[in-house]
Amino acid sequence: MNIQLTNKRILITGGAGFIGSNLSEVLLEKGNTVICLDNLATGRKENIAHLLPNPNYTFIEGDIRNLTDCHQSVKNVDYVLHQAALGSVPRSIKDPITSNDVNVSGFLNMLVASRDAGVKRFIYAASSSTYGDSESLPKLEETIGRPLSPYAITKYVNELYADVFSKTYGLETIGLRYFNVFGR
Repeated sequence: MNIQLTNKRILITGGAGFIGSNLSEVLLEKGNTVICLDNLATGRKENIAHLLPNPNYTFIEGDIRNLTDCHQSVKNVDYVLHQAALGSVPRSIKDPITSNDVNVSGFLNMLVASRDAGVKRFIYAASSSTYGDSESLPKLEETIGRPLSPYAITKYVNELYADVFSKTYGLETIGLRYFNVFGR
């Protein structure tokens, strides 16, 4: 599969976070129009301050838990790069309700909005945490162990929802199971 990401309209949820802000920068350099949806709960405006003057960049302060925000942000978008989540295992253990609300309900809102808007492809941040207690090496996509945290459950549920939306509605979905992410 070869995706040419030039002259496209791309929504990045969680776009003021570490991964989202770096994606925004690269995609703008390649001549795309980037829309960033972020509630700034974990993302920081400083991460995107240098992008705000760019006429091809739009920042929407909104929340993926709000279906109206999701629908407004996907209007006329070609691709969604869904990075928004509460990505902390300790936080999910301390507050599993909020983790589920953001990571599962928010994810579902974005899938529904993307389906309704006719988005071409929905690429989302999955997680290596879905491998759970599986000790097999190398890791195989189809080998899922028992989840070790509420966070892991939310990310696995995302994969199930994405698969259902792909099969039921024809929405192309791709999950990227991140392991450890680092950088500037």
